[in-house]
Amino acid sequence: MYTYTWYQWLTFFYLYCFFGWIFESTYVSLKQRHFVNRGFLRIPMLPLYGSGAVMMLWVSLPFRSSLILTYISGVIGATALEYVTGYVMEQLFKVRYWDYSNQPFNVHGYICLTSSIAWGFLTIFMTHVIHKPIERAVLAMPLMWNLFFVFFVTVIFIYDSIVCTKEALAFGKSLEAMKKVRAELDNLQVQTALLKMNAEDRIQEVKEEFLDQLEAKRVQAAALTGMNLEDLKEKAGNKLEALKEKPSAGMSAIREKAGSAAGSLRDLSNVSLDELKAKAGGKLDSLKDLTGIHLEALRGKSPEQLAEMLKERESRLSALLKERRPFRKDRIRSNPTAVSPKYAREFEELKKYFEDEGRNANPQ
Repeated sequence: MYTYTWYQWLTFFYLYCFFGWIFESTYVSLKQRHFVNRGFLRIPMLPLYGSGAVMMLWVSLPFRSSLILTYISGVIGATALEYVTGYVMEQLFKVRYWDYSNQPFNVHGYICLTSSIAWGFLTIFMTHVIHKPIERAVLAMPLMWNLFFVFFVTVIFIYDSIVCTKEALAFGKSLEAMKKVRAELDNLQVQTALLKMNAEDRIQEVKEEFLDQLEAKRVQAAALTGMNLEDLKEKAGNKLEALKEKPSAGMSAIREKAGSAAGSLRDLSNVSLDELKAKAGGKLDSLKDLTGIHLEALRGKSPEQLAEMLKERESRLSALLKERRPFRKDRIRSNPTAVSPKYAREFEELKKYFEDEGRNANPQ
């Protein structure tokens, strides 16, 4: 049985936080081929490893003499801790700092079978191998030195935890703000495209209607012209005989009727074309009105205001992306496998921005 004082338990917690940071940072640095300061905090500590180690010691207390029961207790305890920690951190900070979604037999990406199996073996290894020399060193530490160590590290740990938690919460709010602005920007872009398409369709419709009416008027005018000419010829032929007796009177009548018919034809053609132009102009004016109504229905803004809103949203999104928060850059770089399922697009934009910024700052 482990019989430790509260300050000895805290000492174990801090030591395993530090050892966990060494392990994680070394492993990830080798994979990334450059140094990576792993973890949520800025100080070299990983609270998940410290909590996991203390939890493993607690759950294995009744089963220390049985390797099988120690293994099972480690699997259950560590897996439960990993799931709860991952879920709570994602809900608070909008980021999943580790993700097993690509691993087989995972649960919501927080835990997976291979990780749980490894936790069981790690519990045995820690309780029967690693913890024994650490236990001897801590128990041999003088009381005052132990208390000073715990007090000193606790102050730093609490301060860094508060600062990093505030920054992580602000980071989560930044992701939410980016998602909101992005949604507004996408919505405005879609509305602008719909408005443009609607205006183009209405213009094409008016154009086709105008051409159809113009063609109809031309056909009508041509038919009317042909009828009047035939009628004029017929009447002129009927008057030929009368001209022989009354040449002056007959010629005057023919000229008068011909002039009247031609004038009527010109008036009819002119009136029809004027009316058609007036109708076409009216439809174009109606199109402008319709475009305004359509825009009001979409956003209640004019095209100029809509364009200004687009520009403003783009500026806000760019400002959020370039916002100078060292924590964001450090945490993204320190957790290269981190994801944000709910804010995937915004998180990937930030990652890409910081990667590009790093390459520009350190050109090959």
